[in-house]
Amino acid sequence: MSSHLRHLLGRLSLVEDRVRVLVELRRRTDPAPDDGFRGLYLSPAVIDGILDGRPTAPPDLTERLAVIEAEADTAEVDGSTPRLRRLVHTFGLTDLDTEILLTVLAPDLDARFEQLYGYLNDDVSQRRATARLVFDLLGVPAADPLARGRFDVAAPLMAGGLIEIESPSRPFLGRALRVPDPVTAYLVGGYATEPMLLDATVPPPLIVYGELEERIVRGLQPGRPVYLRERPGSAGPGLAAAAFSKLDLGVLALDLTKLSKDTDPIVFARTAARQARLRSAGILAGPVESAPIDVLRALAVAPVQTVLTGVPTWDPSWASVVPATLDPPLLTESQRGTLWHALLPTATPDLDAAAETSTFRLGVDQIVRTAEAATTRAEVDGVLVTGDVLRAGARSQNGAGLERLARRIQPAVSWNDLVLPEEQLARLRELAIRARHREQVIRDWGMRPGGGRGSGVSALFTGESGTGKTLSAEVIAAELGVDLYVVDLATVIDKYIGETEKNLERVFTEATGVNGVLLFDEADAIFGKRSEVSDARDRYANVEVAYLLQRMESFDGLAILTTNLRANLDEAFSRRLDLIIHFPQPEEAERLLLWDRCLGRHVPRDPTLDLTAAAHFELSGGDIRSAAVTAAYYAAANARPVTTEDLLTAIEHEFTKLGRLPPGLR
Repeated sequence: MSSHLRHLLGRLSLVEDRVRVLVELRRRTDPAPDDGFRGLYLSPAVIDGILDGRPTAPPDLTERLAVIEAEADTAEVDGSTPRLRRLVHTFGLTDLDTEILLTVLAPDLDARFEQLYGYLNDDVSQRRATARLVFDLLGVPAADPLARGRFDVAAPLMAGGLIEIESPSRPFLGRALRVPDPVTAYLVGGYATEPMLLDATVPPPLIVYGELEERIVRGLQPGRPVYLRERPGSAGPGLAAAAFSKLDLGVLALDLTKLSKDTDPIVFARTAARQARLRSAGILAGPVESAPIDVLRALAVAPVQTVLTGVPTWDPSWASVVPATLDPPLLTESQRGTLWHALLPTATPDLDAAAETSTFRLGVDQIVRTAEAATTRAEVDGVLVTGDVLRAGARSQNGAGLERLARRIQPAVSWNDLVLPEEQLARLRELAIRARHREQVIRDWGMRPGGGRGSGVSALFTGESGTGKTLSAEVIAAELGVDLYVVDLATVIDKYIGETEKNLERVFTEATGVNGVLLFDEADAIFGKRSEVSDARDRYANVEVAYLLQRMESFDGLAILTTNLRANLDEAFSRRLDLIIHFPQPEEAERLLLWDRCLGRHVPRDPTLDLTAAAHFELSGGDIRSAAVTAAYYAAANARPVTTEDLLTAIEHEFTKLGRLPPGLR
């Protein structure tokens, strides 16, 4: 038998002795001991007995208590402190509190107490301890203010959730009392799940050691939380776990987005604090922006070390106490490397997970989920985790919120698919370099200080339609290993004043938490020039552009704007853009290469096919692709390879579509 259970049962034996004495006293003065309906009604004799009062004389158990506690002292010296003692220390219980707790607990550990308590309560249906029975067993007057105060809502037993009242509407002395099952399970040496916390409890984050850890430790105090203001890729949860570990505490992690609307905030916070204290843990809860204010207020003053996380600045109205507010840094390369090494035991030997995911802003939880997704996919495919598999796992962590506002494209192109002059290719590679190393240059080296500027990268692609602007954006996304999100202007532009800005704010907010490239195609529709103010519409249009200028500057992601008419964009954008790349119409040599690329490897070609003749005509890359598809349809319809005649006919139709006079094709 464990020391926990031996000590607990020893103390319960003292409760049994008190019960035996009280039962004997009741039997001596029982006016109707043989009444088969005893406890179901009150006879005149019973009423007389009630009016006369019944003596209570609890036995002197001092010596037996000393023997039991001496044995517990020995166990504590041996490093096995009984659970009852831990609970008394953790919850700050007095000796009277402990005796009350044991008296109420007895029926849950020994069925005999149910029947005995029913007899002593003069009610066969009331088989739990009542306040009156507790006082009788302990020899405490029912009017003793000190004893009654132990049942106050702010007293340790009630505030800690160690005792609950089952019938609060009854008079005080007749209220039934019970010990919650998780407390009982703890006292006998085990643990039980709190039903109220079941949905909200999530696995604790992995421990991340860093400089902020010491500040969190100094800020942790029961009744005053530490608030970590999160951003994508920050190390906050891991640092909080490290701080708890340094205090020899586990982590009770709660996802506040999973709370139901009818959750009682006081009961939830008390239950969470009870579980944390029983398990020697601190509470890590968030995000605060998704939680009801009443829940935050209750958690903030919980009598246990608590860390709250969230994106917004702490609002003083959220709690009656002022938390220690800290801004966690992003995970360093060393921290990411340590996490990846621990989470990817089945990776290829040469995999540098930190380098493969350097363009992703992943927090501790996202790294864990990415590793799990990559490992699962590798197991299904019967391979080890490679860089491609790992990046696919990272992309799977993007939420669906942005997809309601933008079209998601998983890149399926590469640099080989681009046909551009060397200067444009060099600028595109520079854009990829900026995106890959922006955290190091902007954050670590402080190259963009002050002004609330973000660490984002923005670029403008200009040029006529079909010159490769959108394709280049997809290539950049492929190079970085992320998805491309094309903003749907139909979901953004609104005829009502102020709505367009709200829609754009939703786009930028969702994009901040997503690892991807944000593409504003035909950007001049929303990033147009500010004009002279002649009426209210001009004023609001200028406000819209001014908002966009500010929001672009504070954006932390990679944004690409495309336009056919650069002159239509406001000049203030030029200063805020990292790169402006002009896409010219292709020359004849480039058009020849485009024709070859667009026809691809799988389209059958006639031996006499002359791509040089097709390259002679001045078409953009997009027009060439369209014409190549048309020519392939002609060939498929006639069950033969593509011929020069097919290309020339397709080119003629393409010129007609463009509203241009077809040149002499034959």
